[in-house]
This record gives sequence, C-alpha cells and structure tokens, in this order.
Amino acid sequence: MRVLIVGGGITGTSLAILLARAGMTVDVAERRPEWSVLGSGITLQGNALRVLRELGVWDQVRSKGYAFDSVAIRTVDGRLVTEQDDVRTGGPDLPATLGMFRPDLCAILVDAAERAGARLMLGTTVTSVDPVRFSDGTTGDYDLVVGADGINSSVRAMLGIDTRPQPVGIGAWRVHARRPKSVERTEFVLGGPCYLAGYCPTSEDTLYAYLLEEAQDRTSLAPAEYATAMRALAEPYGGPWDDIKQDITGSALINYTWFESLLVERPWNRGNVIIMGDAAHACPPTLAQGAAQCLEDALVFSELLRERGTADETLFDTFMERRFDRVRTIVEGSVQIAHWEMHPGPDADIGGLMGRIAVAMSDRP
Repeated sequence: MRVLIVGGGITGTSLAILLARAGMTVDVAERRPEWSVLGSGITLQGNALRVLRELGVWDQVRSKGYAFDSVAIRTVDGRLVTEQDDVRTGGPDLPATLGMFRPDLCAILVDAAERAGARLMLGTTVTSVDPVRFSDGTTGDYDLVVGADGINSSVRAMLGIDTRPQPVGIGAWRVHARRPKSVERTEFVLGGPCYLAGYCPTSEDTLYAYLLEEAQDRTSLAPAEYATAMRALAEPYGGPWDDIKQDITGSALINYTWFESLLVERPWNRGNVIIMGDAAHACPPTLAQGAAQCLEDALVFSELLRERGTADETLFDTFMERRFDRVRTIVEGSVQIAHWEMHPGPDADIGGLMGRIAVAMSDRP
C-alpha cells in the first residue's frame, strides 16, 4: 500500500512510524524547508505517553522531558493553596504527566519516522489531492492520502470542508525559561490580572510558563517588545514567578497566540482522502489533551488499516466510531473550561470536569 501523509507534525510523523513499520510505502510531504518548530513547551498526559510507548520512543521522551504525578494551585503572592495527585490516564506504569520542550518531541518523532523507512519530503507542498500533485510539478499515485497538516489544513479545504477554527476569546503568552528548583509539577494561579497563570517543567533545567489574557490584537508588537508586555502582566505574581520573571527578557523564547477550537463533523474522509489530528479537531490547551488526541488518531487509524489491509468506507466508518465522540468530549470540555476561566461563576466546576474527562481518557481509545 502506498500512503501519502500531508504534514510532518505530531500526527503525521506518528502515523508514518506506524505505517512504515508495518511495511507500507509512506511519503510525508512537509511544506517547511527544515524541521523548525515554533512554541515553547508541551504537556503530555498519560494517554499520550501510552501511545509514545507504542511508537517505541518512550525512553527518549522520558530522558528529554520531566515527569510528575500531581498538580497544585497557588495564590497570586505564591502561597500554596492545594495539591493533589493527578489521574494516571496511561495506566499505573506511566507518569500522570510529562512536560517537555516541543521541538525535542518533534525531533524524536521525525528521527523515528526516518528510521522506520518513511520518506520525508521537506519543502514540498501538495497542491491537489485528487489527483495528487506537488508544488514542484510532479504527481503521485497513492492508495490513501492523509491530511495531517494542522488547524489551518489545506487538505481540508481541498476536500470542500468549510469548517474553520474559531477563536475562544483567550490570548496566551508563553515563555521558555529556567526551572526553579521549587517547580516540580504543573501549578496554576487563579486571580491577578490574568485569567490564569501557570507553568510546567519541561526538563531538569527548564520549564514553560504561560499567562492567559483576553484575546487582543498584538500584531503591532515587535518581537523585542514581547518581553516587556509579558513581564508587565507577570509582575503581580510571586512565589516561583519571582524566578521565572528574571528570564522574561528580550532574548527569551516568547510567543503569543490565540486559543482556537475546531471540530469537523463526521465523516472526515472524502473517498480515499482523510483528515485527522488538528486538521479535524483542535482545542484550547485547558485539558492538555490536544497532542494526546492527535497521537490516538494515528494509533487507532494504523491499527484499523493494518487489520483490514485496504482503505475502504468500512475502515473510515469504523475509525469515526472509535474516534469522533472521544475527540468531541475533549474539544467541548476544553472550550467549557476556557469559558469558565473567562467568566467564573457559581456553576463553574473546572476541577470536576477535568477529573471526569481524565477518567474517561484512561480507557484505551
């Protein structure tokens, strides 16, 4: 079987590993000319770690990241309010959560895809999926095309699916910084000038910290001005933030993005072309489940394709039965939590919703 995967992110490389390992001919078309990844850190829940173990990269991920099993809440001045054990959604033999530098995760997956035998085509854009045409004028003959090209998917548009990502109303500042020794898990601060302030360790030496504000147009800011804006928002926060603020400088890795959500109604395929991962579903990171759902898409689809040996409507229908309700739970739950963060009230039950979804994610996809 010949498979074309459009997009070399987490979904695309994970699927490439699994299909190439099964003996299929796999091409991955990535529009970027090199493997550069934007962003600072990524939080991976246990169900994501379970898939990474099945991909054969868990040992590398564990050595690069920082694992922990609890979460905590602090006051604006840094005092600890509460701490509790987190749910081990990947099973008792895996950590509840692992934070790591996002480019490190992508590098591990790219290397594993190459070693599995996938052909990675950098700087290559797919201009048509039926028939397959590439930006250099060449064509390709494939039994299956997978659009794993992210939230602004061009493959989704080529299929005539007009669902587009919607802003949630939150803008997120993120910085990659040194890890104070006191930071050993994800911790949240409720209150202050932001909807939420938090951080997650990404290695023995690093973390990523974030501040959530009302979404606003920050395009007029030059990159050099990002540090000034983020440091001003961080100023009231104490405790570990006193150390983190020292690293919010002009040379720091800082980015600002809006939270968006996306859920494409079933089916995700048109003929032998299917979208998955962020191209089909994306959510604000309030549940830290975005990457996990991308990884689960790749795992479930590869299992079904290996079992059936052909990409037919039965395969696509079964994939939808296994995946759609699960990702809808994540997208809707993530958006609900974001809404409660923006508009807290007596009906807000962030902890309860997070707990219920964590239990649901403990079941295998």
